Amino acid sequence: MLNVKLYDIPDADIAWCPGCGNFGILNELKTALSELNLKPNQVVIVSGIGQAAKMPQYVNVNMFNGLHGRTLPVATGIKLTNPSLVVIAESGDGCTYGEGGNHFIHTIRKNPNIVNIVHDNMIYGLTKGQASPTTPKGVKTTLQFDGVYIDPFNPIAVAVALNASFVARTFMGYTELTVELIKKAINHRGYALIDILQPCATFNKYNTYQWYKENTYILPEDYDPTDRKKAFEIAMDTNKLALGLIYKNDSRDVYEDFHPRIELF
Repeated sequence: MLNVKLYDIPDADIAWCPGCGNFGILNELKTALSELNLKPNQVVIVSGIGQAAKMPQYVNVNMFNGLHGRTLPVATGIKLTNPSLVVIAESGDGCTYGEGGNHFIHTIRKNPNIVNIVHDNMIYGLTKGQASPTTPKGVKTTLQFDGVYIDPFNPIAVAVALNASFVARTFMGYTELTVELIKKAINHRGYALIDILQPCATFNKYNTYQWYKENTYILPEDYDPTDRKKAFEIAMDTNKLALGLIYKNDSRDVYEDFHPRIELF
């Protein structure tokens, strides 16, 4: 196992608020990389815009920080160009499911061999607390004064419905589970979604650390993630959110296998 400090950036000016769940995800990602013995030059993190999208600026690996909602096509292009890289697309629920919603859908269809980590705090944090696609119905925000009046987007159900090859959800407060899911996603061949629930201590006073612990549960060890029908039933149950590897399909074709490239080296 590599020393986790290998991924530290000395004197990094981390611009997240005290209590932000991004700190936990940052540590969990670095731990997963170290346990997989991945050297910094073997990994690239691609992000869009938002608080979560600052992640690659704080990890000592290759990085590409792009446009709002455009994380996944860039990550796909990097993987096509250099398949030897571990490519991680990392951004927030707004960037991925809102501005990037169309790319989210069609990346699942293409099934490139990339990991898609979504920091899901159910709010737009960078732009001061507007409702995001995953904000629960009825929650009052800095813009939705009377509460959100539409049902939230369900990324897990959409991913399972589109037959994504790896669909997982976790809560960053459960460190061991989160690290293991990141490692499994990196080792998986195909598109891997990890929706990581996290609090926004400043702008989301509803979905707190305590709320996530009371409104989630970890799937049992004997759960079968290859049962797509059961996975969809679990995804549609939003009264209590399931955590773990919800769905997995290893039989899908991988996008880059059908795109020959010029070998430059």
